[in-house]
Amino acid sequence: MKKYQVVGIGNAVVDVISQSDDSFLDLMGIQKGIMQLVERERGELLYGSMTNRTQAPGGSVANTLAGLGNLGLGTGFIGRVHDDALGRFYADEMVKGGTDFVNQPVAGGELPTSRSMIFVSPDGERSMNTYLGISSELGPDDVSDDVAGAAEILFLEGYLYDKPKGKEAFERAAKLCRASGGKAGIALSDPFCVDRHRDDFRRLVKELDYVIGNEHEWESLYQTDLSSALEQAAADAGMVVCTRSGHDVVLVRGAEEAVVPVTEIVPVDATGAGDQFAAGFLYGYATGAPLEVAGRMGCVAAAEVISHVGARPEANLKQLFRKEGLID
Repeated sequence: MKKYQVVGIGNAVVDVISQSDDSFLDLMGIQKGIMQLVERERGELLYGSMTNRTQAPGGSVANTLAGLGNLGLGTGFIGRVHDDALGRFYADEMVKGGTDFVNQPVAGGELPTSRSMIFVSPDGERSMNTYLGISSELGPDDVSDDVAGAAEILFLEGYLYDKPKGKEAFERAAKLCRASGGKAGIALSDPFCVDRHRDDFRRLVKELDYVIGNEHEWESLYQTDLSSALEQAAADAGMVVCTRSGHDVVLVRGAEEAVVPVTEIVPVDATGAGDQFAAGFLYGYATGAPLEVAGRMGCVAAAEVISHVGARPEANLKQLFRKEGLID
C-alpha cells in the first residue's frame, strides 16, 4: 500500500483574485484571458492595483490536489515557498485542505513566495499575471525518494519546464514514481508552454502513463488540426485526455475511446476549470473507474468550480458524483 494515492509537483502560487472590467485591463495593459509571467516590479504594481482582493493557495497542480482532497484521497504536494507571510499561509492552507505540504517553507534567500494576480471579468474570463518568485527555484533537491516513490499516481505541471531546475525536479519525480510501480502523467498547462517545450513534451507523451490537455494544447503539440493531433497522441501515449471548453471531452487509451458530453453553463469564474477537471478525472483513474466515468467525474468537478469565484471546489464532490450515479 503506497503512502499517497496522488502526489503533485508544481508551482506553489498564492492566487490573489479581484473583479475587474475590460477597461481596467486595457488601462493596466493586461491581456484578457491568458496567463502571463511577470517580473517582480510589474507584479508589485499589479498587486497594488487590485481592489477587494481575496487570496487562496493556488497553482495548477495544487488546485487539483485540493479537489482530490475534497474527494478523500491521500495526497502530497512537492512545492517551494518562502518563509514569509504568504508562504506560511500557503503551507497551512494546503494542510488544512488535507494535502501534505512536504517541503518546509524556505528561510533566507532573496525571492518571496510566488503569487498570481487574477483579474476576473464580468463574463467570468480570467486574466492571470503570475510572478513566480521562489517557485522558479524548485529543483531536484526538493524531490524526496520518500514522497515521489510513495505515490500511486504522480501528477506533473507543464509549467515546470520553463526552468532547467524545474525540469530536473520533474524528471526525477517521474523516474522515482515509475521505478516503484506508480503511474506518472502531465498536464500540458497552456499552448504557449507547449510551444516553448514542444520536443520535450512530445517525448513525455511517449514516456508517461497519461497526458491531459485542452484542444489548443494538443493542436500546438503536434502542429496540426485536433483530429490528427489526437490520432497521433493516441498512438504515442498510454492515455490521452482532451478537454474542449464547453464541448465533448475525448479520452483515449489504446483501442478504447470515450466521448463525454458536456452541459454548457455560463461561468461565474472560469479559474480552475481545467484543474478541477483533472481532479475528477484522476479520482476516477485512481479508483479504477471506466474511462467514460472518469471523464464524467472530471466534467462534474469542473462544472462545480466555475459556478463560483475561486479555483477550488466548495461543494462536496463525492455527493455530486453520487447524484450523477458515478459512485455508489
